[in-house]
Amino acid sequence: MAREHKSSRRSARALTVSVAVAAAVAVGGTAFAEIPVPAAARTRGHDVSSHQKNVDWQRAEDRGARFVYVKATESHTYRNPYFRQQYDGSRAVGLVRGAYHFALPHRSSGRTQAAHFLRNGGQWTADGWTLPPALDIEHNPYGDRKCYGLSKSRMVGWIRSFSDEVRRQTGRRPTIYTTARWWNDCTGGSAAFGANHPLWLARWSSSPGALPRGWSFWTIWQHDNGGDLPGDQNLFNGSKAQLKAFARG
Repeated sequence: MAREHKSSRRSARALTVSVAVAAAVAVGGTAFAEIPVPAAARTRGHDVSSHQKNVDWQRAEDRGARFVYVKATESHTYRNPYFRQQYDGSRAVGLVRGAYHFALPHRSSGRTQAAHFLRNGGQWTADGWTLPPALDIEHNPYGDRKCYGLSKSRMVGWIRSFSDEVRRQTGRRPTIYTTARWWNDCTGGSAAFGANHPLWLARWSSSPGALPRGWSFWTIWQHDNGGDLPGDQNLFNGSKAQLKAFARG
């Protein structure tokens, strides 16, 4: 994820857009399309944090960006100092945008971190331009404590607490950004979230590969950590019209 302290990862291979994945875009946990979507029909986007600073949004739109996720918060204290330029600037040039929170589950409860996120940019409105709030939960970039020192059951409880608070305040369940390996290792492959939490899959490769347990399709795929657009490169698993329908919820 495009955040201030990137964890160590292998170099990404260039995207080969001949992936053959059945597309299914979820609205309220329900798939409204389950037909193969050609790569050319998928919608390009990206994600940014303070690492990208003040983004030239018109240039990003000119290069093909149609949506973006912007880092708003981390843990229960950090706020992205460039959030307003990034969040409002992307909307000004016609991008569908949303906010994400980088989780540090060993620092405070899921509810506490969700409340911090929602106070500082994570809110959602059904205007067709605002993506659902997103939870970025992955390997710890600040140390080597596997799964942040939490047991599998405690991790599932932490994610549920975060999700419940987002749902209580916004009416929507959050999108979950994760990798298959982290999810299966640290939640024990929990299948408790796939039915009503859109998957934002992180896999820097030419194909999505195996999905985390509980999901049968990805809604957003982060396929590379660099490219034409600022930050990490993403695809939405559908058309621009489907993207806006997904945003409306």
